[in-house]
Amino acid sequence: MMQKRNHGELGRADERQTSAAVGSGALAAGCAHRNTACEIPEVIGVLAPCPLTEEVLREGLSLLCKTGNGLAHAYVKLEAKYKGLTDISLLECFIHLRYVDLSENKLQDLSPLSGLTHLLWLKVDGNLLTSACMQELPYLQIISFAHNRIKDMEGITHPRLANLSLKGNKIQTALGLSHGQLFSLQILELRGNMLESTAGLSLPKLKNLYLAQNAIRSLEGLEGLGQLAALHLRDNQLETLDGFCSSMKCLQYLNLRNNEISNLQEVAKLQVLPMLQALVLLDNPCSDEPNYRLEVLVLLPHLQRLDKELFEQDERAEANKIRQKRQEEEKEMERSLQGDVTE
Repeated sequence: MMQKRNHGELGRADERQTSAAVGSGALAAGCAHRNTACEIPEVIGVLAPCPLTEEVLREGLSLLCKTGNGLAHAYVKLEAKYKGLTDISLLECFIHLRYVDLSENKLQDLSPLSGLTHLLWLKVDGNLLTSACMQELPYLQIISFAHNRIKDMEGITHPRLANLSLKGNKIQTALGLSHGQLFSLQILELRGNMLESTAGLSLPKLKNLYLAQNAIRSLEGLEGLGQLAALHLRDNQLETLDGFCSSMKCLQYLNLRNNEISNLQEVAKLQVLPMLQALVLLDNPCSDEPNYRLEVLVLLPHLQRLDKELFEQDERAEANKIRQKRQEEEKEMERSLQGDVTE
C-alpha cells in the first residue's frame, strides 16, 4: 500500500541504520515547514559546507511503502532540490530509497548513495559533479546527470540502466563507456557536450541517441547500433555522411539539421539504411540547392518525410521518372564504355 507521507518525527540514527523503516505510529507528531536551504557563499571556488540535515530530509521524504519483508514501512522517495547541499552523508542510512532527486545543489560526491541498493531513479542535475562514476547499483534504471561538469563517461556500470542523460556537460569522448555492463541501455542523452566523434557509442540495445549541439566531425563505430531507431545529430560539424552502415537496420529517424553538408550526393550514403523514413537536412548548405526535395527523394525512394514534411504523390511520381531516366543513362554509358573497350 502506498500513500503520501504525513509529516512527523524521524527515527533516530541507530534506528535508520538497520532499515530506515517506520512503524504505523512513528509519524504521529506533526512538524512545521520552513525554508531550510543553505545560503552558500563561494570564495575562490571553495564551498562553505552545507550538509543534508534531518529537517531538510523530513520535508523531502514521501511515498510510504512496505519494505522487502512486508513487515514494516519506509519512505522510498526523496526530493531535496535547490537546497545548496554539499554533503549527503545522511542518506547512507536510508537504504530503502527508490526515487531520489537532488538537483540544483552543490554536490561533488555521490558516494553516500552506494548503499542504496533499491534505488530505481536518480536525478542530480545542476550540481558540481566532475564524474559520473558510482558504485554499481543493481536495480537503477534511470539517471540524469544533466548540466554538471562531467568530462568522461567512465564508471557507469549499472546493469539495468535503461535511460541515461548526460546533457550539458563537458564530455569530449565516449571511449570510456562500459559497453559490457550497459546491456540494458535504450536511451542515451548527450546533447550539449564537446564530442568530436561518435566512437565508443556502440551499444547493442540502444534505441534513441541524442547527440545534438556537440562538435562532431566524424561518424565512427555506428555498426554496433543494430537496434537504434532515432539518431539526433543536429547542430554539429559534419561535412560528409561516411560511417552509416547496413547493420543499422532499425534506424527510422535521422536529424542532421544545421551541419555543414554541402554536396547533396552525400545523401546517397544513406541508402544503406533500409528502414529510414524521416530525414532532417534543414540549415545545411545542400538544402539551398535547386530541386532539393526532389533530388533527395531520387536518392532515397523509401523516405516518407523530409524536414518534417511528407512527400506528396506527385513528388514521388516525378522522382521515379528522374531516377529511371538516370538509370537508363548510366546503362547506356556502360554499354558505350564496353563497346569502346572491344574495339
